[in-house]
Amino acid sequence: MFRRRTGARPDEQARRVWAVCSRVLDYPTPGLVDALDDLEALVPDAPHLPVLLDHLRRTPLAVLQQDYVATFDHTRKCALYLTYFAFGDTRRRGAALVGFKEAYRAAGVEWSEEHGELPDHLCAVLQLGATVDADAAWRLLIEHRAGVEMLRLALTGWRNDDGTTGSPWAAALLALCGTLPALEGTEADAVRRLVEQGPPAEEVGLAGYAADPALASGPALISSATIPVGAPR
Repeated sequence: MFRRRTGARPDEQARRVWAVCSRVLDYPTPGLVDALDDLEALVPDAPHLPVLLDHLRRTPLAVLQQDYVATFDHTRKCALYLTYFAFGDTRRRGAALVGFKEAYRAAGVEWSEEHGELPDHLCAVLQLGATVDADAAWRLLIEHRAGVEMLRLALTGWRNDDGTTGSPWAAALLALCGTLPALEGTEADAVRRLVEQGPPAEEVGLAGYAADPALASGPALISSATIPVGAPR
């Protein structure tokens, strides 16, 4: 229902889906629970999201937080960092992270380091698109479309303790992918490679990213107050 053609400008409905996904894919907090009715009102016709919103509403916050950490913090296959799927922890990933910062800057904002997150966090990209520059976020999502698809596959195939399959957060990825073009060509090939081989590995960390002096300058306009990522665990 929400699928768009490559190159078409994100419409209001897609941006609303991004706004909701940026909240529900972040670490659960009392503020998120209090906002669930408002989030549901933003996307009354969106498929998939009502199921997740209902789960967030019915599940005790402490349980949500434990499940979130187990899903996103303890497993690399469910990484919320878009560059991880393509580059792993390699020097090339550091260069890709610089590209994310440059994309934020071109959109008229600066990424803040104060909250300790990386700029490729999916929640940050989605909120950029929902509140600042939809086209900038669209380009980042399309560039890392294979990574988004890998996260969707990981969450839909998640094995629960009771033997069932599918993470509750898979609904957010299904909704997000519904706003993006279908995978084809080299993107589909990239997903197949990632499924077979996983992200590349290299014992160098992100030194190239941290060493870029240009990234320490400029006002911090994107912070934890506007991009809700990196909530204290």
